[in-house]
Amino acid sequence: MTIQHPREWMAIRPEGLYCEAGDFYVDPVRPVARAVITHGHADHARSGHGTVYATPATLEIMWVRYGAECCENRVPLEYGEKHQIGDVTLWFAPAGHILGSAQAVLEYGQARIVISGDYKRTPDPTCEPFRPVPCDVFVTEATFGLPVFTHPPIEHELKKLLDSLALFPDRCHLVGCYALGKCQRLIMGLRQLGYDKPIYLHGALMKLCTLYAQLGVELGELIPVSEVDKKALSGQIVLAPPSALADRWSRNLPNVMTSVASGWMNIRARAKQKLVELPLIISDHCDWKELLQTVEDVGAPEIWVTHGREEALVYELRRLGYSAQALTLLGYEEEED
Repeated sequence: MTIQHPREWMAIRPEGLYCEAGDFYVDPVRPVARAVITHGHADHARSGHGTVYATPATLEIMWVRYGAECCENRVPLEYGEKHQIGDVTLWFAPAGHILGSAQAVLEYGQARIVISGDYKRTPDPTCEPFRPVPCDVFVTEATFGLPVFTHPPIEHELKKLLDSLALFPDRCHLVGCYALGKCQRLIMGLRQLGYDKPIYLHGALMKLCTLYAQLGVELGELIPVSEVDKKALSGQIVLAPPSALADRWSRNLPNVMTSVASGWMNIRARAKQKLVELPLIISDHCDWKELLQTVEDVGAPEIWVTHGREEALVYELRRLGYSAQALTLLGYEEEED
């Protein structure tokens, strides 16, 4: 069989990245007949599809979020399990982003393309670590694709939180974090540092934490803020969606120390603009050096860059000798990472 380069059977359509050889989309932004979903974040996993191919954990997350509107048919695939869609062989490799996150590996005409989805390289006890897959074309995200972004170890940032808690025992430490992935990673990181007290949660975070526990990720004692006297939260850690930090809900908490866990806290002006007293640089994406290291690890001669700071990464990859181009995929939003 003649080798067919992925550019001959992959295309950009309004719905997203389309595989012509298998007649399916990867992380489409609109409802489609067949969708391969890399992970459960809402900008990648939409509702209303016909058949969805994803890891079992991702399908569970989508079911919790969307219920019956998730999709008509679910096809769960474990990491490494191969599945034929038309003439294309699909399988998933761990992406290390959140629980169930995967790289979509597509093989056709003796060629292989890997669509990374969102991914990170730092250890995370809540999910399988990223595994480099050799390929002909690697499609990478570039959320933090600028040299200015350097993510410190999570232990360093969480120690800042615990040190502040010890220094200001009368203040409620309210941490804004994304409900899926970031919340659970923070909890596990605190547990690993020996913090065994109850952690209090905004109601919007409870459902996914319960799912994580059901899927084997033990998070310790978690208590909804709605079930306790707010005065008792002095000297406690409270996790909430970033949007809750400035609304009426947070005003009922005692003597709040406002914190946000996000890769964007690298930018001091952004933290200052959001009135964040304790910025924690904790990201579920790669920083600049990790993006470049990943490209080297997968060994693909051609790189397609999507949803992020595309231009800088494309420029650097070309300078390093790779064939690189930007894929402008509309609909992928900037997460509160």
